[in-house]
Amino acid sequence: MPRPDRERFLAEPRVGVLGVADSRGGDRAPLIVPVWYDYEPGGEVVVQTDRESIKARLLRAAGRFSLCVQDEGRPYRYVSVEGPITAIEDPVDPAVREALTQRYLDPEEARAYLVATEAQLKNDILFRMRPQHWRSADFAAFAADFAESGVGTAGDAG
Repeated sequence: MPRPDRERFLAEPRVGVLGVADSRGGDRAPLIVPVWYDYEPGGEVVVQTDRESIKARLLRAAGRFSLCVQDEGRPYRYVSVEGPITAIEDPVDPAVREALTQRYLDPEEARAYLVATEAQLKNDILFRMRPQHWRSADFAAFAADFAESGVGTAGDAG
């Protein structure tokens, strides 16, 4: 995907999958968890979590993370970014918390969610990551080439 397309894609409200190295020892794979996130083209990826969570401890220890978002509708697309944590904000600014919630919920749901989780959200911190490495794919061109080739059409059968 060209840079403007991948940045627009990442800026859309999607659930991301955050990956961070798991330094707890043993034979652990990276921690991979779904998260709400925020991103503006040219800016930083923002994620919020409980300051005492395993995720927060691993993020602090690793100093970097990756985030992958996808479109499950055809043609499939994804964007993955990885980079260093540039800031940890503790506590989370209430306006930032509200904006993140409104990114994913309609206004009425967002208000109810913020009220219902007010005590819990006081324990949250914010991590900012500067995208350093990008991977992306848009399978629209592949799908068009596949359709034009006639592969797998009924006219090709036997």
